[in-house]
Amino acid sequence: MGVPEKLAARMSMAEQHEYLRARFSRRTMIRGGAVTLGAVAGGAFVPGAVAQAATKTSAPTQTAAHTESVDGALVAPFGRHLAWGNDPRTEITVSWQVPVAVKKPFVRIGAHPWDLSHKIDAEVRTLFTPAGVGASGNHTQYYVHAKLTHLRPGRTYYYGVGHAGFDPAEAHLLGTLGTFTTAPAHKEPFTFTAFGDEGVGYHGLANNSLLLGQNPAFHLHAGDIAYADPAGAGQTADAGFDSRVWDQFLAQTESVAKSVPWMPAYGNHDMEAWYSPNGYGGEDARWNLPDNGPDKKNLPGVYSFVYGNTAVISLDANDISFEIPANLGISGGTQTKWLEAQLKKYRASKDVDFVVVFFHHCAYCTSTAHASEGGVRQEWVPLFEKYTVDLVINGHNHQYERTDVIKAGEVTKELPIGGTAYPETDGVVYVTAGAAGRSLYAFTAPVSYEGHENEVESVASFVNTKEGKVDETVVWSRVRYLDYSFLRVDVTPASKGRTATLKVRGIAESGEEVDHFTVARRVR
Repeated sequence: MGVPEKLAARMSMAEQHEYLRARFSRRTMIRGGAVTLGAVAGGAFVPGAVAQAATKTSAPTQTAAHTESVDGALVAPFGRHLAWGNDPRTEITVSWQVPVAVKKPFVRIGAHPWDLSHKIDAEVRTLFTPAGVGASGNHTQYYVHAKLTHLRPGRTYYYGVGHAGFDPAEAHLLGTLGTFTTAPAHKEPFTFTAFGDEGVGYHGLANNSLLLGQNPAFHLHAGDIAYADPAGAGQTADAGFDSRVWDQFLAQTESVAKSVPWMPAYGNHDMEAWYSPNGYGGEDARWNLPDNGPDKKNLPGVYSFVYGNTAVISLDANDISFEIPANLGISGGTQTKWLEAQLKKYRASKDVDFVVVFFHHCAYCTSTAHASEGGVRQEWVPLFEKYTVDLVINGHNHQYERTDVIKAGEVTKELPIGGTAYPETDGVVYVTAGAAGRSLYAFTAPVSYEGHENEVESVASFVNTKEGKVDETVVWSRVRYLDYSFLRVDVTPASKGRTATLKVRGIAESGEEVDHFTVARRVR
């Protein structure tokens, strides 16, 4: 049902989307239309070119019609996930899913579980995937969002999600309540976690089971979230797509994401080309992320926030990827300009000690699968060095790898396990943390990790460039671990004239520590 393979090879994602939209608008074999986003109680959600397709089909209302008489008392929300707003001290979005259409969805919130008198209306975003697109028949998903503002910094809140017929304030439903804690008003020690490439399965679930034990303030997901599109080329010809995988993923991660803001960057497997020209129409339905990026329409996964003394920047490397070019150049350079403006702003701020950047494609990695992305090295690495970024976190390659300290492509300082880097003088450290749950890749060099060091002089690898793969021999690969794992970062602020630190640890699915190092910065 997609674009013919030979034709798709010559077309961008946007061109393929328009081809399919035009094709399906002339045909009725898929219930009269292309993949659409429609309106349900609480608001409409029809972005970009999909809005044009939606006017040509009655699919969303047809799909929802048979659910209108369902008793809301029989419908339980699931898949709760939190995300910061632009200011984590005062803003957060509570999101969840319902299996059928519901009436009057809402969030209750309060300082105590017995006092949830404050009620906020929620918005339903309906995502319809017709039979013929992927593995399922007609499938409608209902994602619900409520943005909470004017919260108090450093405060723990109780909340419950519901709809007409299902009120979490009722005594028999108090077990469905969740909590979250806003960012503090001032600099305080905190922990965050990160990984990429989770998907659905035992190992993702096992990693999640360890995350809560780290007591993180938030979690960063560096792309390739659920793998509903297992091919990951960002094309309508991608085989095996199944939108129902998202139902499983959000249920799997709920134990963490219902209380810990889960902040994603978008990877190549997150470009689901059937929903919108940029492939992110489905993501727009599922997530409600900060809207302070350069281009919310084309780059919804690009944003920033400040928590305590640390600025975090999420980037979309699909925009600059030579390896997987479905969205190559989609921002027209605006993302890179925005990135520099953000870095400049944060480095000038007396309230920000550390800048952490995360995205999907690796700047520096020696995996035999994807290795390094030349687009990242060309567009962003010079900015990371110019503004002395403290830590770069990537996914894409399904393993753990950590570099020495790098500047201008060279090792400026070896960083052994337990060592300390000083970005202002040394350079940048890059961590690939892509072993959250999907099948593992391989290295050409032997593994080398904490307690099992096996140092080598150099590693054979390659970098993806505009001209294709280019072989390279590198000396910056310091730690290589080939099993499921995630990243824990402990942030400690410092008073003026003293040293603030990021203590970074690689933690295996077993709980074993496989790497640790420190990033230090003297506070002005």
